[in-house]
Amino acid sequence: MANGLPSTRPGGPPTIRELLASGDRSFSFEFFPPKTPEAEEVLWRSIREIEQLHPTFVSITYGAGGTTRDGTIRVTERVAQDTSLTPLGHLTCVSHSRDELRSVIGAYAGAGVRNMLALRGDPPGGPNQPWVAHPEGLNHAVELVELIRELGDFSVGVAAFPDKHPEATSLEADAQVLAAKAQAGADYAITQMFFGADDYFRLVDRSAALGCEMPVLPGIMPVTNIKQIQRMAELTGMALPDAVTSRLLAVEDEPTAVREVGIEIATELCERLLAGGAPGIHFITLNRSTATRQVFRNLSSTVVS
Repeated sequence: MANGLPSTRPGGPPTIRELLASGDRSFSFEFFPPKTPEAEEVLWRSIREIEQLHPTFVSITYGAGGTTRDGTIRVTERVAQDTSLTPLGHLTCVSHSRDELRSVIGAYAGAGVRNMLALRGDPPGGPNQPWVAHPEGLNHAVELVELIRELGDFSVGVAAFPDKHPEATSLEADAQVLAAKAQAGADYAITQMFFGADDYFRLVDRSAALGCEMPVLPGIMPVTNIKQIQRMAELTGMALPDAVTSRLLAVEDEPTAVREVGIEIATELCERLLAGGAPGIHFITLNRSTATRQVFRNLSSTVVS
């Protein structure tokens, strides 16, 4: 027991911190908790398919306002106990008191989960709503990193934003926040999805100039639905370069072609990122892993060692 929490599994599987420190390229996949029995079947079918690829880790997201808290914990626990995969459990400050956050961390630790992604999270009303902290909670991801670190020897990841967090006053201020997370004890970062390789490299350079050398994993999602990605860009402030939208809009009336072009764009982006020194790729699956597995296979034939 450490600080009242179950100890993490001694001699258990390596943490994400240790896996990244090995120097091998990291390939990981992100899922979210299902809301229906049918969605549950889709999720576990996708997880079993991904398991065959032996990824570095898989992550389970945490819904806005803590809406998927129980589902996130349940799926993360099952991944830890019933598969050969290394799970990363998401955790946000939204609508949670410090005691509730300690409870979630304890639930992860009790299941042997040693990896957590510490996020402030979006307000319950969405990214464009004003942030209001829980009266007994935390205001920033930096504080959540510190809390997790106080409670045990966990490997902690954080978010990064190549296109800038919507609330950041500037790209430089955003990089300063990332550096502060590293200073608080974060081991690595995973970016919000993006489409500009140069935006990623500039983020890494800005952070390095502030002494922040932790690995930054690019978050990549192949576009299979144009309207969906446009909506996500509106909500998050993510840039959609003309070079991307023009290729997709040219085939917008052909769903199969949109999918094929989306996979091509994601493959090209991943190739450039890896060639430029990115430590790996974090694939956002939306629980249907076919497109991300295709991108992974494309990379396997060219740049994956």
